[in-house]
Amino acid sequence: MDGDAAVEPELDAFSLVLPLPYRVALITVLATWGWGANLHYLYLLKIDVPSLIRYPGRTSGAHIPHHHSAYRLATVTSSVLAASLLLFWALTRHNVDRVLALDWMPMTTLAVLGLLLILPFPLTLLQRYTGIVRSSGGGSSSSNPRRTPASPPTWALPQDGRRRFATTLRRVLVGGLAEAQHGKFGDILLADVLTSYSKVLGDLYVCLCMFFFAAPRGGRDEASATDRPDRNCGGGVLVPLIMAMPFLARFRQCMIEYLRVRRSGVGGGGGGGTGLQHLANAAKYATSFPVILFSALQRSAKAAEDASASTPATGSASTMYYRLWLAAVLANSLYSFYWDVAKDWDLTLFDGARARNAPDHPWALRRRRLVGGGQPIVYYGAMALDLLLRCTWSLKLSPHLDHVADFESSLFLMQLLEVLRRWVWIFFRVETEWIRSTSTTSTGSDLFAGGTGLLLGGMSPGSSGGSASSTISSSDILLGDYQPKYGDEDEDDV
Repeated sequence: MDGDAAVEPELDAFSLVLPLPYRVALITVLATWGWGANLHYLYLLKIDVPSLIRYPGRTSGAHIPHHHSAYRLATVTSSVLAASLLLFWALTRHNVDRVLALDWMPMTTLAVLGLLLILPFPLTLLQRYTGIVRSSGGGSSSSNPRRTPASPPTWALPQDGRRRFATTLRRVLVGGLAEAQHGKFGDILLADVLTSYSKVLGDLYVCLCMFFFAAPRGGRDEASATDRPDRNCGGGVLVPLIMAMPFLARFRQCMIEYLRVRRSGVGGGGGGGTGLQHLANAAKYATSFPVILFSALQRSAKAAEDASASTPATGSASTMYYRLWLAAVLANSLYSFYWDVAKDWDLTLFDGARARNAPDHPWALRRRRLVGGGQPIVYYGAMALDLLLRCTWSLKLSPHLDHVADFESSLFLMQLLEVLRRWVWIFFRVETEWIRSTSTTSTGSDLFAGGTGLLLGGMSPGSSGGSASSTISSSDILLGDYQPKYGDEDEDDV
C-alpha cells in the first residue's frame, strides 16, 4: 500500500481508451472471475470453503457447485461490460469531446454491475413465475395447483450468494464481525480483500463525484466522469478518507476480537489468552494510516509549490512529507509481509532456526501443504511474489522510473497487481484455515493421524473427518481447546 499519486495534467491516450469508470468496472469483473477461480481450485483440493465461511452447503445433486455459480455471475457481468465498452469505442473513436460527452455510458455500466453483484431480483422474479407445481393427487392436474419453492434453472443468477454477500458487505464496511459460528472467517476474508481494493474504492468515489458534483474544467460547459481523474474532487480529504475505510474496518474487527478474548478470559499461548495477537494484528492495519496521510499531505504540498512556481528546496514541506511517507510505507510493507507469511499462511520463515529447519517439512514451510500439490517451489514463489508486489512503491525511488508511477496507466497496473497479489493470497489463507480446522484436538502425536490421506488433499468435505464441523466443533475452538500455531484466535475460529 503506497497511498495515492498525482497524474498527468490532461486527458491521456490511455484514458481515451479506458476511462476511469471502465477501469473500476473491469477490476470488479476480474474480481468476480478471480473468486470463481479460487473456489474452483480449492474445490478440486477437497477444501470445503462454504463450511469455513458458514455458507449453506449444497448436498443435492440438483444444485451446481458454488464455483459454477460464481463463473455464471462472472460471465453475465463480463458480457455487460464487453457490450458497453465495445459500443463506447464505436461511438467515441478516440475523440476527446465524444469521450467526455458519453460519460453516462460507463457510469450506467457501473450501476448495472453493482445491481447484478448485490441484488437478487432476477431469481425472485423467476420463482414468482416458475414456482407453480401441479398437484400429484388424483384430481385434475389443472384444477388444484399448489405453490412450492422452485429450484432455480441452471442459467439463473445465484440469489442466495448475492444476498449473503450484500449482508456481509454491509456488516464488514462498518467494521462489524460475526461470531465464529455465524461466519467470522468469511467476514475476515472479505475485509482483508477490501483493503486491497482501497484505491479502487477511492476511484469509484472520484467517478461519482465527477459525474454528479464536479465543476467544469478546461473551459468546458459541464463536468464529465470520463475526464482526467480529479482525485481532489470534493476536497483533498475525502479520497484519502475513503481509501482508509477498509483498513479502519479491519482495524475495528481486530479490536472486537481483542475485547472478546479479554471478556472470555480464555485463549491459547503466544499471547492468545490476553488478546495480544489481535492487538498486533490491529497495529498492522494501523500502519496503513500514516501511508495514506503522508501521501495526501505530500501531494497537497507539491501542488502548492507548483502553483507558486517555486523550486522545492531540500527542506521543503513536500520533501519532508515524502521522507515520512517513505518510512511509513516501508514499515507497512515489511510488517504486512511478515504477517502474511507467519500468521496468515502459518509458514515458518520467521520462526526460530529449530522450527524453520525442522526435518518434517522443507525449509521455512510447514508439514501439511495442499496448494500446488504441496510442492515447496509453489510456496517459495508465493512468498517471493507477495514481497515483490507489496513493494511496488519502490518504483518511485528510481530517478528513471519515478515519473512512470504517476501515469494513469501505471496506477491502473498497480491496482491490477495488488488484486493479483490478493488473489494468490486467498489460496494459501483458505488452505491454512482448512488445515487448522481439520486438525484434531488431541496430542501432538495424533495431530496428523491418517496423515497421507490428508497430506495429499484426498479428504472429501462430506467424508468422515473431512468436514470442519465433523472434526472439530466451533464450541471447542471458542473454548480454547484447539491450539493452532501461535495461539491465534483471530485466525483459528471458523
